Formats: sequence, structure tokens, C-alpha cells
Amino acid sequence: MSDSIPLGPMRKNSKRLPYYNSTRLSRFSIDDEPSNLDEMPLMMSEEAFENDESDYQTLPRARANQRNRGLCWFLCGGWKVLCSSCCDCLARVCRRKKEMKARTVWLGHPEKCEEKYPKNSIKNQKYNFITFVPGVLYQQFKFFLNLYFLVVACSQFVPSLKIGYLYTYWAPLGFVLAVTMIREAADEIRRYQRDKEMNSQLYSKLTVRGKIQVKSSDIQVGDMIIVEKNQRIPADMIFLRTSEKNGSCFIRTDQLDGETDWKLKVAVSCTQRLPAVGDLFSIRAFVYAQKPQLDIHSFEGNFTREDADPQVHESLSIENTLWASTVVASGTVIGVVIYTGKETRSVLNTSFAKNKVGLLDLELNRLTKALFLAQVVLSVVMVALQGFVGPWFRNLFRFVVLFSYIIPISLRVNLDMGKSAYGWMIMKDENIPGTVVRTSTIPEELGRLVYLLTDKTGTLTQNEMIFKRLHLGTVSYGTDTMDEIQSHIIQSYAMVSATPASGGTSGTTPSRKAQTSGPKVRKSVSSRIHEAVKAIALCHNVTPVYESSTNGNGETEIAEADQDFSDDNRTYQASSPDEVALVQWTESVGLTLVNRDLNSLQLKTPSGQILSFHILQIFPFTSESKRMGIIVKAGSSGEITFYMKGADVAMASIVQYNDWLEEECGNMAREGLRTLVVAKKSLSDEQYQDFENRYNQAKLSIHDRALKVAAVVESLEREMELLCLTGVEDQLQADVRPTLELLRNAGIKIWMLTGDKLETATCIAKSSHLVSRNQNIHVFKPVSNRGEAHLELNAFRRKHDCALVISGDSLEVCLRYYEHEFVELACQCPAVVCCRCSPTQKAQIVTLLQQHTANRTCAIGDGGNDVSMIQAADCGIGIEGKEGKQASLAADFSITQFKHIGRLLMVHGRNSYKRSAALGQFVMHRGMIISTMQAVFSSIFYFASVPLYQGFLMVGYATIYTMFPVFSLVLDQDVKPEMALLYPELYKDLTKGRSLSFKTFLIWVLISVYQGGILMYGALVLFESEFVHVVAISFTALILTELLMVALTIRTWHYLMVVAEFFSLGCYLASLAFLNEYFGIGRVSFGAFLDLSFITTWPFLWKVFSITLVSCLPLYIIKYLKRKFSPPSYSKLSS
Repeated sequence: MSDSIPLGPMRKNSKRLPYYNSTRLSRFSIDDEPSNLDEMPLMMSEEAFENDESDYQTLPRARANQRNRGLCWFLCGGWKVLCSSCCDCLARVCRRKKEMKARTVWLGHPEKCEEKYPKNSIKNQKYNFITFVPGVLYQQFKFFLNLYFLVVACSQFVPSLKIGYLYTYWAPLGFVLAVTMIREAADEIRRYQRDKEMNSQLYSKLTVRGKIQVKSSDIQVGDMIIVEKNQRIPADMIFLRTSEKNGSCFIRTDQLDGETDWKLKVAVSCTQRLPAVGDLFSIRAFVYAQKPQLDIHSFEGNFTREDADPQVHESLSIENTLWASTVVASGTVIGVVIYTGKETRSVLNTSFAKNKVGLLDLELNRLTKALFLAQVVLSVVMVALQGFVGPWFRNLFRFVVLFSYIIPISLRVNLDMGKSAYGWMIMKDENIPGTVVRTSTIPEELGRLVYLLTDKTGTLTQNEMIFKRLHLGTVSYGTDTMDEIQSHIIQSYAMVSATPASGGTSGTTPSRKAQTSGPKVRKSVSSRIHEAVKAIALCHNVTPVYESSTNGNGETEIAEADQDFSDDNRTYQASSPDEVALVQWTESVGLTLVNRDLNSLQLKTPSGQILSFHILQIFPFTSESKRMGIIVKAGSSGEITFYMKGADVAMASIVQYNDWLEEECGNMAREGLRTLVVAKKSLSDEQYQDFENRYNQAKLSIHDRALKVAAVVESLEREMELLCLTGVEDQLQADVRPTLELLRNAGIKIWMLTGDKLETATCIAKSSHLVSRNQNIHVFKPVSNRGEAHLELNAFRRKHDCALVISGDSLEVCLRYYEHEFVELACQCPAVVCCRCSPTQKAQIVTLLQQHTANRTCAIGDGGNDVSMIQAADCGIGIEGKEGKQASLAADFSITQFKHIGRLLMVHGRNSYKRSAALGQFVMHRGMIISTMQAVFSSIFYFASVPLYQGFLMVGYATIYTMFPVFSLVLDQDVKPEMALLYPELYKDLTKGRSLSFKTFLIWVLISVYQGGILMYGALVLFESEFVHVVAISFTALILTELLMVALTIRTWHYLMVVAEFFSLGCYLASLAFLNEYFGIGRVSFGAFLDLSFITTWPFLWKVFSITLVSCLPLYIIKYLKRKFSPPSYSKLSS
């Protein structure tokens, strides 16, 4: 393999260290390729490997950057990387995980366990009683904004640095911390209550003295636990015994792998055969289990009974396991616990919730750092202009505190209250009923998304299969012509009802002739329909379940099936919903599956006659073979028939030559139907006996067992008679197609991550229009080593504008060797479909996109298997569906239908981001304008570090005088909701982050400096004779300017905004009368008080209005000219 790949010149030390090779379970050996592939670069350009520099261009940026690590790198952020690496290393040493090992578990004897295993308790809390306060404080003060205010507030305890009253600094900070702690405490209490409820569930434990009740959290490895029907399995167990006579049971795995279909599990035959439950303690037996692993679809172990002669050895596989968090769907089961707590498959596949921080918060945090730098520079300038006289260092710190209003603490208060308001608006929106906001800190993230990662089953689809089409080659039947099929079936069985034996042989003789001499006689449509329907009714893995028969005794008597097994209480269960849809359809046309066990199945004809068939062999569906087969022997006639159904790609070479199959499969696929080709072959007793001998021999071989078994089965799969082609539709959720189109037009790239089969995922991608009709699909071939991945990636690179479909195993290999290159190629695709993804892989794909693209990701799902993905994404959305509430409880936002995501992003996401950006910048402007006035005031008064406004005026300025109009910006909207949904292209602008950037920030800085300078200088110039009233004059003009600036910022008026403006103005005018002692210059002791008669004179009023007009009018003119000559895109639409 490696010899055929062109290699470029090698570079030393360029070995990759994939970012998650430590966390991901590797299925592949490190040494699966020759060492010369270790340094092989991936061809990323057409001229690959032709010159010495070609491979350098292809290396991930990280490799190139590693060479340039010098002093510059260290100063520009390298120190952060080194510090975080040291902290991670220290954390790993402190909490080194105990190595997981394989184990021997004795039945019913937990005390014989060689090691101590983790407690079987569920814990979803972030903190405990001791770590709560330190943990919450750390989460708050890791932000520069909060840490800065803590330092400033603490400085006021030093007398020489004290500027104002303590409450002006500590009250806002205390309020912010109190609100945060109360919110976190409420969340923690809810998590604790949920965990306690789960851990307190009672289960029956088998002991030598009989049954005892134990809590879920007290279950240990080695305990034998009884789990009733509809009860959750508390820990990972090996299935020992069931109340069902056939030795098997069904379990629901929707909270583990997201699939709503029931899974068939088989009890260990040695323990199932024991006469009574108590005999489990009379035998000496143990289970050997492999070490705990992530993979929920595989298990290797052995069951050994020592006291038998000879010893009994049984190999254990995935069908003998009962994983925790699944639910027993039929019968009562007994299992021996092999893994508990943190070692169970469900916990290993669940990632812990992280504290999510919105991009807007991070951007504001960066801007506050820039403001702090400006504040320090301004303070240094002031001290420098003083000439560094006296205790200049103390003066410098006083100036820093004096200008601390540049970074207003009300920023956090306003933004947090705004986030709560957005959450309330989302939950009250009548167009998206049932929506719940569970994380109130990140509503702005909904307006910044670039990648949407969605589950398939239950999210895009309803997981309800409906039989739509039956094609026999010459004739096709749809939903409107099913009654014709029913009449043909009734007619066929009416003809043979007199001689029941012919029911088994009907239609088999012509097929035997056909095998030898070719199809000479054209069969009647009626007989062809009869054969096709019978084949569909027999070739499956479906089991009928009857709710009334709790002990399973009724199913053993075939003769009683007619009386006991009424159609009303029968439900079908299978590992695939397609199979259930096919069997339900055969029931609707008259041929009903009434009973099935491991060795036989019974069908009921329209006339009520029971046809019995003995199951000789079953060949289950695998993703490699893409087909399943069954060999049955008719009970009455002894006819042996091999039925097979599968995907058209697998069946085309197996069936006899025909000229219609390929074309009709294409037609059905274009309609979004899932197609299955059904065929049959009649076998003589000698043929079957020969096959069975070869098959059993192949199954006993030690080397290459799977290959030998497949070869024997393939010897039967030749020249099979093509019976029919079926088309089944997986019902999509309401309005999935228009919603996906809306999201695509909004510039959001959609990736579908599913645990389902490749064919099913591709079919849904087409039918949901995730992949448009005229778009090519590149199916990534299965790869297992570096060389194969290299070749396949090069083949994929040559494709342009095509959707990618890849399986989880192939994805893991690609990420192992070519992580950067693969992500770069995949991100260029209009759509990506990842099938056979484990829950952990889904979360890793999300993390990969976050690290490589630095764009915001959103994950949406509805099952327990989507929780890790939802928690890893920047914004997680859960759908309350058939798969329970686990996803919606773990998500940041919970919705009831997929179509609601359109309005959630386009309307609420847009509004939340735009409003928070405007609110944040306006609050900063409010702080900067007063700091500019303070700077002007200090420079005029010989650079004295004396506050311009007293404590209460500063508190009033940030609260009652301006808070309501400023906060009313959370009601502003630039575009009506209908317009935002009609033109989703508007959403693209949001992802560029133009509403809050250094450019917009600098514009606000200039506005603040201009207005602060005009207000202060205007007050000093116009009121030279009444200089003592400068505080009242400038503060009045400042309040009016702020109210007018709010009016300038608003794009759509709301009546509450008008109320807020007049209410704030009224509050200020009223306070002039009551707070006159605060309007003096500097300190109250200066003796300058406000003269009420002075402020009611015309000169005072017109001069204040003049200053306000000069500060605001130019901005109104600029806004008008900008709207006229360079209007934003949304204003063009609204006009």
C-alpha cells in the first residue's frame, strides 16, 4: 500500500499529536502501518510532492508554528499556553485515574471481588458543600471585569485612596455576586434532587436468604439483581435468566444510543436452563468480563460453571448484556452486575457539563481590558502633567479609582438582566410554544451560529415508518392501490384453504423450474403478489409482543393463537423500524405474524388459518453485507426456502438478470423512500443438509471465522429469484425541509451526526433536502489504516461542491492521522453526514469544529445519546420527543419541534445579539462620557484628584436617572420577525460580529470624548459668572444628553421606551429639590449648595439646552446622512 503512494521529502520532528488521542477510545493499533508512513504528508494540491516545498504547504499550521517559538511567541501569548500546560499536568498528577482492568465476577458473591469498584451512584452536580462558594467566586472573578471591580472596591478600605462612599463600590458588586450565587444554588439543588431520586430507586437483590430491597446506589459488582418490566437497569449486567420461556427479552435503549427500536437480548443458556431461580446460588459459576470500554455495541467475556462435569464454558457477546440506563420492555430479568457507577457504558459515554460563556461576553471582556489600559494611560498623563510631585504613586492610584467609571459595573448587571429578559421573551413566544430556556447566560449565541450539528432519529425524522410502494417489475402498487393486493391475497388463500398443505408449496414449484431451465412460464400477477407478500412476512427479525400475556405461557400453544392473540393488544418489536413497517403492512393486506420464538414463527391467513414455519437459519443484517436472510421449513409441506432481502447495491449481483431493478430503485430513492430488494431460492433437503454441514464447520474454525462463514453463505446467494422491491418512508418531522432550507440560506452549515446505518442516513439526507437534489454525494469508503485514509482523502479532495457521507470508524482513522487536513476539507462541504457515530464521537466532532474553525457551534438532539454533543457545543438545543426528556434537560434551550429552531435563531437569536451589543456599548458610553468630564474637570482644577460628582449622584446616574431608558434597549428591534424569517440572508451579517467590534467600540469612544468635552467645557464657558453651579449645570446637561442618545440609538419605538424616558426625566427633576446638598463642587464642606431659584431662570434653561443641543445635534445629522446615503441591509428591506 505504502509503496504506491508518492512521498515527498521528509521533515524531522513533524510528527502529529492529535488533540484527543488521550480521550478517544482507539480501535486501531498504533503500529498498523510501516514506519515510513509516520512522516507521510497528505497531498493537498494538484502539484503534490513535485518540489521540495510542496509538503510544507500541506502541514497543519500548528506544525509550522512550532518552529517559530521564540521570545516573540512567548510574549504574544505563549506564556498562557505554557501555564495552562503546567496546570493540566498538575491536575492530572493530583487526580490520577485508577486504571480500569478486566475482572472475574462470582455470581452472587460481591465479597469475592479482588478490587474495590466505584459506587453505583449518579452524580451530575458541579459543586459540593465545600467547593460551592470558592467555585462560584472563581467562575465570576476569572473575568477581568469582575476582578477589576473587586480590586477597586477593596482599595476603598485604604484611607489615602478613598474617593467616595463605600456603598457606591460594594453595593453593585455585592448585588451581582448575590444574584449569581442564588441562581447557581437553585441549579445545584435541582441537580441534587434529580440525582437523589435516581439513586434512591429500589431494586430486588437475590441473596441466599431470598429477595431483599436495595437502593440503586448500594448495588455492587457481583450482586444478582431482579429488574421488572418497564424498570430502568441500574448498572451494567450480564443477562442470566428471564421469565420469558424462550430465554430472551426486549430492552429499550433510547437513552443510550438514541434508537427507539427494542433490542433482543438472550440469557446465558446455562443459567436459563436451571429449574428454579434459587438454583443460581447452588452452582459455582463466574463471569470473566473485559475491562470497561466506551463502545456500547461490543462486548467480550466468558461464563464458566465450575461445579459441572465437565466444566461449562459459554462465550458472552453484546446480546448477553444489559447496559445501565436501558429499560426492560418484556418480562422480568435477572442479571449479575459487572460494572457500576463511573465504569458503566452510559457514564463513560457522557461528558460533564461545562460552564458555557457566550462569545459576546468574551468580546466585552476584551473591550474592558482595552478600557482599563486607557484608564491607566489617562491616570499616568494626569500625574505626569502634575510633574510627578509629592506622593505621585498614591495620586496615580487615586486617579485610577477616580476614572474607574470608564468600566461601569452596571455593565454586568444590565447584561444579566437583559439575558433574563430575552429568556422570558423566548418562553412567552406563542409561535414556539413549549420552548424552555435552561441556560439564561447565552441567548446571544443563538445569533452567532455557523455550524448546526443535528441528530437524525427523532430530530429530523419522527422515526415512524410507513409502507409506501410495492414493485413487482411489471406492476407497481402505491398507498391508493393496496386494496387490490388485499383482494389478491384473500383470493390466493381461499383457493388453497381446502388443501392446507399447498399453502406452504404455493408458488415454489415454478421457481424450482426457473432455476434450471429459465423463466419459461409467466406467472399470474396474483401468484407473484402472493409470493412477494409471504416473503416479506417471513424474512425479518420481528417478534410480536402481547401486553396481556405477562407470563409468556400463551405463546407456546400455536393452536390457541387464534383465540388468545387478538389483534388489539399485539405490538411488533424489532431492531429496525423498517422491518416493523413491513410486517405491519403484511398484516394490513391479510397475512399476519402472530407468534415467533427462536426456532419457529406462525402466520395467520385472511381466513384465520395458521401457517407454521420452522426457522432453520438466520443471517442477521450487518453494515458490511447490507442484507439479511432466513431459511425456513414449512410445517405442513416440509418445503425449505431461503428468503433474502437487502439494499439494491448488495442484491443486484445476487438475483437473476432483470432490466428494471436499478431504474426503479433510483426512482424510489428520488422520492425519499428506503428501498429493499426481496428474493428467494427453494432448496432441496440434500442441498440444505450440505449447506448446514459446511456452515457449522465454518462456525467452529478458529482462524478467519467470519470470512469462512461469509463464504459458505455466499455459496447459497446465487441466481436467486427476484420477487419484489419495497419502498418505505421514514416520516420527517413537520416542516423539516423549509426549516433546513431557511438555515442554509442563513449561511449555517448543517452536519448530521447519527448512530444509524449509512444507507438510512443518506436516504434521510436526500429526503429532508439536507443534500439538494442536484448535489453530488461522496461516500467515504471504509478505511482502517493510514495508507487507505491517505488515498481516500486525496480522492475526496478532487471532488468539488459535494456532500460528504462518512462512517464513525473511518472518521476515527482520518482524525488519528490527518485531523487538520480532514477538517479543512469537510468544512468546505455544503453538508456532512456522519453515520454510526457513538455518543462520544458526536461530542468530539463538535470540539473539533470549535478548535479548527473558531466558529460558534450548535448541537440539537432528542435522545440520551445526544447529551454529550449538546453539552460540548457552544449552544445546545434539546427536543422533547419520544426518546424521553434527557436531552432537553441537559440542553441550554428546549423546544418541542425541530421547525421551531428557525424562529429561535432568526428572530430571537438576532434580537438577543443586536440588543446586547447595543446595550453593552451604551453602558460603556455612559461610563466613558462621565470619565471624560472628570478628566476635563481635574485638568482645569490643577490636576487635583477630586471627584466631580458626589457618591449618591454617581449611584443615581447609573441607576434611577438613566437605567430605565438604557435598559429599554432590550425591547429594540431592527427588523420585524416576519422580515427576519422571510430574508434569512440577514443572519449572515450577525456571524461576522459587526454589531460589537473594535470599530464600533472606537466610534462610541469618540462620541463619548466629544460629548464629555462639550458638556464640561460648555458648562465652564457659558456659566463663568455662576461658576459655583457648575455641578448642577453639567449634570443636568449630562442627563438630558443620555436620554437623547438613547432615543438616537433606538430603531423601533415601543411604548415602554417612551414611559422610561419621561419617568427618568421626572425622577431627576424631582431629585433636584431633595438632593440639593449633593450639587456642590467637590466636597459638601466647600459650602456650595444648589440655589433652586437659580435653576428656574431662563438663562439657566436655555444655556443647558444649548450645551445639550451642541453635544447631540451633530450625531443626529450624521445618523440621518448615513441612513440616506449608506443604509444598512435591513433598513433597505424595511423601507
